[in-house]
Amino acid sequence: MKIFKVDAGHYYTDGGAMMGVNPWALWGKKEPTDERRRIRLALDLLLIVGHGRVILVDTGIGNRLSEKQIKIYKPSEYILEKSLAALGYQASDVTDVILSHLHFDHAGGLITSHEGEDKITFANARLWCQKAEWEMAKNPDGLNQAAYDYPNQLQPLEEKMQVRDGVAVASDHTGCDSQLQLTLVDGDAEIAPGVKVKKTGGHSVGSQIVEIEAQDGFYIYPADIIPTAFHLPLAITSAYDVNRKETYLAKQYIHQTIKERGGKLLLNHDNVHWEFRC
Repeated sequence: MKIFKVDAGHYYTDGGAMMGVNPWALWGKKEPTDERRRIRLALDLLLIVGHGRVILVDTGIGNRLSEKQIKIYKPSEYILEKSLAALGYQASDVTDVILSHLHFDHAGGLITSHEGEDKITFANARLWCQKAEWEMAKNPDGLNQAAYDYPNQLQPLEEKMQVRDGVAVASDHTGCDSQLQLTLVDGDAEIAPGVKVKKTGGHSVGSQIVEIEAQDGFYIYPADIIPTAFHLPLAITSAYDVNRKETYLAKQYIHQTIKERGGKLLLNHDNVHWEFRC
């Protein structure tokens, strides 16, 4: 397996929320804010290639934000498909999409607007998501209601699917099956040889991290369990996390595993670091 960083641009989010209980005095000089106290976050995705599979981990923010969301998050231009092309791949080449969770900055690229028409971005892929995460996104409780946009982000995808043998299979407008499938994972699972997901919870109820046995070593993509290098210490968690204790335990596992395996982290939101040895 080989791994590649896929630059999906950047966006801005509230600095205080991202840094959690930590006061501005501890992070303000390291992470400069704009006039609205927002900090810039990278949207770096992971591409894993090997054994006949082209696996994309997360999909970025996409290009279907509302005017209100654009004002709030100040996203960069949509460059996901350009970045894939720079690596020699088209969206149609992607065989699998692993979703660490379903917040808008990780699942927003599942559907893309082209010339005013919305299309499934990775029409030939199998999507991998934790069952608890999908169910929460579809029917969020009061704590999670603001974290998901099911009607705009996921419902158009689900409406194109039929459930067959426990797996959701998409159909296009002609009634013929496309290759798109959705597999809901309940816990840890092997996605491909050398690629595993581990359910952690913490950031969201169904957050999962990805472990990769690559040709050049062992890697963990922790997604928003450790979104930036600032969040490496065990006790530093984002205010967006729904369960800080689960995030803490997940970080313990990540640190221990990386140390034992001599591996590296892949930090999806850090503006400077991508591969990071903790």
